[in-house]
Amino acid sequence: MPSGKLVLLHTNDIHSHFEEAARAADYIKEVRRTVPAEQLLLVDCGDHLDRVRLETEGTDAAVNRSLIEALGYDAVTLGNNEGLTYTLEQLDRLFAGAPFPVVCANMALAATGRPPGWMRRTLTLRRGGLNVGLFGLTAPYTDYYDLLGWQASDPFEAAADCVAELRAHADVVIALSHLGIRQDERLAATVPGIDVILGAHTHHLLETPLDVAGTAICAAGKFGRYVGVVEIGRGEGDGRLSVGGHTVPTEGRAEDAETAAIVSAARQSARQSMGAVVATLAAPLGGDAASESPLGTLLAGALRRVTGAEIGLTNAGQLLDGLAAGSVTRERIHAICPSPINPCLTVLTGAQLRQAFEESLLPEFVNLEFHGFGFRGKTLGRLCTDGAEVVFDPSAQPYARIRSVTVNGEALDDRREYRVGTLDMFTFGVGYVDLKQGRVLRYHLPEFIRDLLADALGDERAVADCIRPRWTGGATAAAL
Repeated sequence: MPSGKLVLLHTNDIHSHFEEAARAADYIKEVRRTVPAEQLLLVDCGDHLDRVRLETEGTDAAVNRSLIEALGYDAVTLGNNEGLTYTLEQLDRLFAGAPFPVVCANMALAATGRPPGWMRRTLTLRRGGLNVGLFGLTAPYTDYYDLLGWQASDPFEAAADCVAELRAHADVVIALSHLGIRQDERLAATVPGIDVILGAHTHHLLETPLDVAGTAICAAGKFGRYVGVVEIGRGEGDGRLSVGGHTVPTEGRAEDAETAAIVSAARQSARQSMGAVVATLAAPLGGDAASESPLGTLLAGALRRVTGAEIGLTNAGQLLDGLAAGSVTRERIHAICPSPINPCLTVLTGAQLRQAFEESLLPEFVNLEFHGFGFRGKTLGRLCTDGAEVVFDPSAQPYARIRSVTVNGEALDDRREYRVGTLDMFTFGVGYVDLKQGRVLRYHLPEFIRDLLADALGDERAVADCIRPRWTGGATAAAL
């Protein structure tokens, strides 16, 4: 590492991938042994946590805070997995008294118009002989943040204000951005005065910085598989700022022992806290992603009831497995339904529903593999429904297999609008894309679909009813 310069290490989108994070920690500690503390800056650009991991879920992310503390991060910003999957009260507990600042300029409490006590808009540090000004930005999911008590503002306006503020005393201005690569490019092009943008959110890897309008844009991929390194200094003659950077892969490195020990202890604590029994089943409930399943139907029914809808819809791929007879714990429900996805109430036409049902009979949809938008399953899976019953002919041509659909006993009307309780994931246009075309009436936060599933498992009538098929196909359908 060069002497007389600021060495900036950055991580992003670790998403509680603790094994990779332990290898990243090994590299970070190696750098700490070779670079003087007064020249080193370590930051994270959000989504350090992900509630898909038992250790995060069962400790309310205390394990993630412990890892950030142990590595001595100088600043972190708020990702959507922090801001959207935890309530304000939970975040207050998580970050209260933290030795690292959470820096985010476009988030404030709706009640006061100010950031919470553990968050600040900007931060200035002295490192490598430079006054370093930092500010953070996060994607403004206003529909969600409004329901959680946040006020999310325009990140570009916030950035312009921060640059004007920091430029008065900072030699270098750095944005910790959880906006995504395209928004980072726009930020660099429209807000002058930012020297470095450290990116996140879209999981993009920039092995060397991208120059846009004189701003260096950097990003280290996802999951801790890379650590970003930026070297910043001033020329001895003209005093001009120089910025260079690269990423370091962590594959093949040893796992840092301290990190592994923190995660192991959290795992034990999480299993104790999530060992509570939430239901006892007299018979097993299947959860096959490729077909209609009782557990998927149970979840669809829960979505319909909680949202007050006529129809409940979920994709069977939300459920990674079925449930055996006997006691069901919180840990088991989390294991089969790990996605931090919220219910929502939408309005869809009969024609849009019919199209989604047709897509649900096609392997390119059922077997679709993807990650993101809250989805932590493997494949999209068949649509499971409650309130609607579908008769289909599996031997017919694609998009002509549905023979009839009834909604609460009446024939589906393609022109009529229906209230549908479903997943927020679909409103982002992923999976069954016609489900995005509807009108969102309400997102239900902070409830996750696994919370609905846990409640439904304790409802004997709902459990008994979910075994009844809502999809009918085969010879009978072909004869209709």
